[in-house]
Amino acid sequence: MALKVGDKVRFLNAQGGGVVSKIVDRDTVLVTDESGFDFPTKVRECVAVDAETEGSLRFDHPTKKKTILPEAKKGNDGHKKELEKTPQKERFDEEHITDVLYAQPERPDGDVLNAYLAFVPVDKKVLSATSFEWYLINDSNYELAYVVSSGKTMLERRAAGFILPNTKEFIEELTPDQLSGIENISVQLIAFKKNKAYMKKNVVDNNIHLNPIRFCKLHNFTENDFFDEDALILPVVEDDSTSNPMQIDTNNIAKAMREKEVKDNKPTSKSSKPNDDIIVIDLHINELLDNTNGMSNYDMLQYQMSKFREEMDANLLRKGQKIVFIHGKGDGVLRQNILKELKHSYKTCTWQDASFQEYGFGATQVTIR
Repeated sequence: MALKVGDKVRFLNAQGGGVVSKIVDRDTVLVTDESGFDFPTKVRECVAVDAETEGSLRFDHPTKKKTILPEAKKGNDGHKKELEKTPQKERFDEEHITDVLYAQPERPDGDVLNAYLAFVPVDKKVLSATSFEWYLINDSNYELAYVVSSGKTMLERRAAGFILPNTKEFIEELTPDQLSGIENISVQLIAFKKNKAYMKKNVVDNNIHLNPIRFCKLHNFTENDFFDEDALILPVVEDDSTSNPMQIDTNNIAKAMREKEVKDNKPTSKSSKPNDDIIVIDLHINELLDNTNGMSNYDMLQYQMSKFREEMDANLLRKGQKIVFIHGKGDGVLRQNILKELKHSYKTCTWQDASFQEYGFGATQVTIR
């Protein structure tokens, strides 16, 4: 049975029906019900309704801030029935660029481009063993042509096609073994509006580094505007601008430090009278780096310790020089690593808690000997 956008259908295996709002592929369509929800439905599970019997299916599309595709719908027994999620395929032919939802009034704040990748755990109670549903979210008034790929040098296409305004597209479900294969994600987007004038947007070409360890930490999955469940949300473009998350490891820490120093152009001032002047180094990560996206706690600790060693090594010949390292209270991990380093690598130096009145809690003063 061939269906087209605008056909009114009933479900064969469930109550209700709706209007075909999008052709996903040759076997699957999106059916919008009278509540405004879009349901991915197999063509074979739909039956077209003629004009004489369509009465109960006639409705107008409601205006919503965000059009969220439901993950499941409730049956007559009140329990959720899982919807089949079909991975996206290539579909760049014009017939698939639908304009059903363009009849809706646009959101006042929707003309800035916002798009995200989202990962939703199937069973949040067992993060180390569960699978994750991967989505692309379009939170704007623009339709987006997109390509999502993975890989570092040679890319593997994961999904491609068009995504309507203020909707989300299911990409695929990833098992724990597959997470390492998406450590490097490439997202390319072209924004446009069909049959309507619009402001031109820059082409988005963003590379996102995603450490698989993030999937094992519960606090990375948070409440959000797009799902009923907590999800890991990664920005692709926000308010028309992109930022490539920084990948920091032990091999490129020195490079990141040099870039930070060039950008700030504020070299640490060192007096010719080291006994009189105290050098103050704030080791809070937000003071050292402008962007920590993609960095694990381990990455950040290594960066902070590299800054500590750099200052110590730069002043080892300045006998009597005092250096205050502000590390904060926190859980004491950074402070313990600093003390350990002093005991093993800088044995001739002395150290003590810095003045609370001047530096607050969480600072250590080191004297070069």
